[in-house]
Amino acid sequence: MYELKTKETDNSVIEFIEQVDSPKKREDAYRLLDIFTETTGFEAQMWGPSIIGFGSYHYKYESGHEGDAPLVGFSPRKAKISLYFAPGDTKREELLNQFGKHTTGKACVYINKVADIDVDVLKALINESVSFLQEMYPAK
Repeated sequence: MYELKTKETDNSVIEFIEQVDSPKKREDAYRLLDIFTETTGFEAQMWGPSIIGFGSYHYKYESGHEGDAPLVGFSPRKAKISLYFAPGDTKREELLNQFGKHTTGKACVYINKVADIDVDVLKALINESVSFLQEMYPAK
């Protein structure tokens, strides 16, 4: 059976951020920590070794695969900062058009630094993702 790799842990978010090599990236991580905490109202939790997540939801696919994941999150990686939003949300693309300098993957949005993006659009992306996932996967 498939074992989910990214699980919520008791590791310290602050200790993780303090281990980020780049002082600029560390500063951005603290800024994002404040933005995500303020916007979601959820306390930051480590998910796996490197994702800072906010809130959680339980999903179950038709295939039978199920698990828990953060509603939104970010990770200050070496190359870029990864932002995690809900995949499948149709409003995401519309908001990303106004977001600023970024690239996208399947579920991730990548930025170089917070100065490259519109923080108000980031807050809208966070709120949209949380609403979308709570509607898709209502808490029981």
